[in-house]
Amino acid sequence: MAKRSHSGGPNGSHRTLRVGEAIRRRLSELLQRGEIHDPDLTAMSITVGEVRVSPDLSSATAYVLPLGGGDADLLLDALRRNRGEIRHHIAKALQIKHVPDLKFAVDDTFDRMDATRRMFADERVRRDLDTEGDEEE
Repeated sequence: MAKRSHSGGPNGSHRTLRVGEAIRRRLSELLQRGEIHDPDLTAMSITVGEVRVSPDLSSATAYVLPLGGGDADLLLDALRRNRGEIRHHIAKALQIKHVPDLKFAVDDTFDRMDATRRMFADERVRRDLDTEGDEEE
């Protein structure tokens, strides 16, 4: 019998995507409800944009951002300081055999979107795009 491929495309398998989303939801709940007892974390509102899990499920990177552009370094320090407690809460909620090692990084998605908007608003870029569109017709 042939081995089935679990590839979910370039972003990972269905399982890694499912585990990543489950971790993201639980981490968001923990932070929103103030279940992690750290004054730095309870003092700020935090968005968890995405959690990417490695193919072997050994590690996961949570991409986070303080709302209102707060101190991202303070946020990362606080999350790293409380990594063990966060991992414990996630393990308890998800009931999976091995919880990935958690890493935290600043979510720069909004910055990249703003940069892309600025690029497309540039007169030279718009002119080039308009010229390419005329050539296709």
